[in-house]
Amino acid sequence: MTTTETPPRTFGVPDLSPAALAAVTDEVGATAAQYDRTADIPWAGLQAAHRAGLLTATVGTRYGGPGLGQRAVARILTALGEGDPSVALIAANSLMSHAAQDAHPHWPAAYYEDLLRRSHEAPALVNAIRAEPELGAPARGGLPATTATRRPDGWVVDGHKAYATGGAALAYHVVWATAVEPDGDPERPRVGHVIVPADRPGITWLETWDHLGLRASNTHDVVYDGVTVPLGAFVEIPRGADGVYRDPAAVAGPASFGHPALYVGVARAARRAFADYARNRVPAALGHPIAQTDRIRSVAGEIDLLVVQAETLLHGALLRVEAGEESILPELSAVKVAIARSVIAAAQTAVAALGNPGLSRHHPLERHLRDVLCIRVHPPQEDTVLLAGGRRVLDHPPR
Repeated sequence: MTTTETPPRTFGVPDLSPAALAAVTDEVGATAAQYDRTADIPWAGLQAAHRAGLLTATVGTRYGGPGLGQRAVARILTALGEGDPSVALIAANSLMSHAAQDAHPHWPAAYYEDLLRRSHEAPALVNAIRAEPELGAPARGGLPATTATRRPDGWVVDGHKAYATGGAALAYHVVWATAVEPDGDPERPRVGHVIVPADRPGITWLETWDHLGLRASNTHDVVYDGVTVPLGAFVEIPRGADGVYRDPAAVAGPASFGHPALYVGVARAARRAFADYARNRVPAALGHPIAQTDRIRSVAGEIDLLVVQAETLLHGALLRVEAGEESILPELSAVKVAIARSVIAAAQTAVAALGNPGLSRHHPLERHLRDVLCIRVHPPQEDTVLLAGGRRVLDHPPR
């Protein structure tokens, strides 16, 4: 397959200083409540992330990008998640796609060059379109019903996908599909991803996303009906040693920690919203802000502990990966679950302490609680992680 050659450097290294990231958080957060209400594509937040160079932070140096690593991505997505997690989720998928292309070049040259050109001018978004209405999440096993049928001059994609984050804002789809080939083995078909430009005829969006949280993420269904792409657009997923396809998302890896990182940002937003309310709430019977009471200070301390715990787990795990500690790799899924528990508990603790105000749509804590609960849907899910961990401990006890 032909892939892009090295062009002149076109993307600068983004400023990831605390002050710069805080400024992006504030700009993205300024429209978060509005997009949560309308469920429109959060263009203002995406534009802010684009201007800061955050959407192209993982473009490889071979393609003229900064090629930033996983810890930098985690910091970016935490900052975006604190502002608007819908923006952060859309950004996370694009950042992971650029990182994957840098690690293992697989896009047709013309397609990736087009994506880079468009990314220089405006937000150009990508997502791996994988889940299906009947199959559900691929991490649970099974093969896609979506097909890529081989023709002499290319592939024809047909199928119905679910939970395609980014919706009509996407520039490219990376579609998980089963290959149908004249000389293929129907009992042992090839499975892979098809790179599909979003403007190809035959793509129809179904506005199915009406969710509790991340409402502006536009995670709709999409139908492909006779969508044509060139031969080089299909990339096979390697089989396991036993010849079986296994979804890489079934086990957490370093590249999948962008999703937990954005929810750490939501927990930080909940901490800030709680503190803002406590400093400004002055009950008539008390005569001073509730922030001065020991009870509210203790609650704030509990929320802070949970946020610090989540951030430390996130960056501690990635630091161990960077240091080459292979022993952490089987534990990454458990770390993801621990982060999820911490960030959810942080938001729930804040809401519980404030009572009605924390549950009102007039207060941002209600939105933060809804958004942070979405961390549970990202694979691997807690039940599979706990079962795998239990097997690892009981069948092969750690030394």
